Amino acid sequence: MTLRSAVWFAGTDEVAVLHRVALRLGPDDLGKPVIGIADTASDLNPCNAGFTALAEQVAEGVRAAGGIPVRFPVMSLGEDLMKPSAMLYRNLVAMELEETVRAYPLDGVVHLANCDKTVPAALMAAASADLPSLLLLGGARSAPEFRGKPLGAGTDLWRALDDRRAGTLDDRGWADLERCLSCAGPGACNVMGTASTLAMLTEALGMALPGTALLDAVGPRIEQAARDTGARVVAMVAADRRPSTVMTQTALDTAIQVLAAIGGSTNAVIHLAAVAGRLGLDASLSRMDALWREVPLLADVEPCGSGLVHQLRRDGGLPTLLAALCGTDPLGAPDPAPGPGRVVDPERDPGPDHGPRSGSDGDPLAQSCGDGRPWREVLDDYPAPGAPGSLIRTRSAPVLPAPTLAAVDGTLAPSGAVIKVAAATPDLLSHTGRAVVFDSYDHMRTRLDDPDLDVSEDDVLVVRGCGPVGVPGMPEWGMAPIPQRLVERGVRDLVRISDGRMSGTSFGTVVLHVAPEAAVGGPLALVRDGDPIRLDVPNRRLDLDVDPAELDRRRGTLAPPASAVHLRGWPRLYADHVLQADQGADLDFLIAPTPAHRRFVDPVVGRS
Repeated sequence: MTLRSAVWFAGTDEVAVLHRVALRLGPDDLGKPVIGIADTASDLNPCNAGFTALAEQVAEGVRAAGGIPVRFPVMSLGEDLMKPSAMLYRNLVAMELEETVRAYPLDGVVHLANCDKTVPAALMAAASADLPSLLLLGGARSAPEFRGKPLGAGTDLWRALDDRRAGTLDDRGWADLERCLSCAGPGACNVMGTASTLAMLTEALGMALPGTALLDAVGPRIEQAARDTGARVVAMVAADRRPSTVMTQTALDTAIQVLAAIGGSTNAVIHLAAVAGRLGLDASLSRMDALWREVPLLADVEPCGSGLVHQLRRDGGLPTLLAALCGTDPLGAPDPAPGPGRVVDPERDPGPDHGPRSGSDGDPLAQSCGDGRPWREVLDDYPAPGAPGSLIRTRSAPVLPAPTLAAVDGTLAPSGAVIKVAAATPDLLSHTGRAVVFDSYDHMRTRLDDPDLDVSEDDVLVVRGCGPVGVPGMPEWGMAPIPQRLVERGVRDLVRISDGRMSGTSFGTVVLHVAPEAAVGGPLALVRDGDPIRLDVPNRRLDLDVDPAELDRRRGTLAPPASAVHLRGWPRLYADHVLQADQGADLDFLIAPTPAHRRFVDPVVGRS
């Protein structure tokens, strides 16, 4: 095959000479594939800090396989420090990656990605650029002990916050927690937060080598994974294996069900929709909900379970989880349960609003994993699910029953919203209560601690104005803390509703991503304190029980949205073009309208 980079390097004219000189290529280098290493390492992003060393391991693997490695820097999206949200910049990094790949003489790419938004940005870019690509995931941080228990990053912090607000964790205990968190070292959160969730889904999509999603952030295993990933991308260039042939509708459907089986981050719902939009595939909320309905919780990991991701990896990680999801017991026989692990094939078993499946036989185990083998062959290399002490359960003995996630709609969310059922209080899944409304983050944090706040455990907290357009950037403000007067009485959960997101490490009865958002005139903007709101998860409904005539009156009195803080540059472009959460919050000019538009037309080689 003719390499894409040959357009730059082949020939004897002065242009080819300058190109070869720029990369210091000698005669023996011509004809070797050039593999880009997209490096997101940054001192501002502890999740991705390990890539400084791992980039050279990737390069070593590329060289050993006969390729030429070239590292290039990428904006690093650090969830801990970026304000108002790293989500504001996900699409920007996806554009940066796509345009870098388009403009330079690259034949394949290894994306170094770990923190929450770097992974979906890399997947989106890989889908749009469509050059042979894999992600190297940076692994999870360690789990130092706090008060005799391994510390789950994020999740245990939120629980400690409730204890502190309730007066049961003093200043010394709070300082001890901070010191313990500081000892965890580099890597992503060690619970099933957004980073670990997306790592699992990336592996399920075939965009990372099998068994690499949950490695320790430091050590020989991840170094070997880096070398193997570099070598594998060289082989993918030779085979012309591109993301558009890997991330099929079946692979996407499998990832959607894996998300439910691991009790994963609700943020992944938005990111999968964005990736699907780049490929012309279907990740609508109706399709997701149909695929989630019979999937129980199979991974016993925080925040929905009790363990950490290090043990989940030791128990088999994604391959073993996939075996459980697809219905094999420890002896390899089909699970007698009829549905929970089965990926629905709409051509034979249509669910609500399912469209036709594109290029899919409906069998997730026939799909190729990141090393090119079908998943059915890979499973033999990993433990069976359901072993004594394993965090990965079988469908016949799950951690929690289905569903673990649900999509709801109704008069308050005409385009839908999402709730993590597995992290919610069961008694609150069918609930009607008075609205207590907050119009901004500062308003929420100040008012929640007001001793005169009129609020009870039966009320519904509404946090609005934090959708994609509203801030802009859709920050993780949806899990409002329990009001001070209630947390002091031992209340640990309330129904909360928001057009924003919440951390994947969070928990509670929280309805998120309400669309359309308040800032673009969605019904959430019409809610007033005291309005009755009805949540009915079993029937997938979220309704504002206010007379339509009154809502029309309120709509006529709505003040225009306040001007965004950012009036120029990227935030201005983002606010003007971002889609709503149910469409992945991508930019409207970046999505592929049909599968025929999956691959970009390469202006250099003159073809897609």
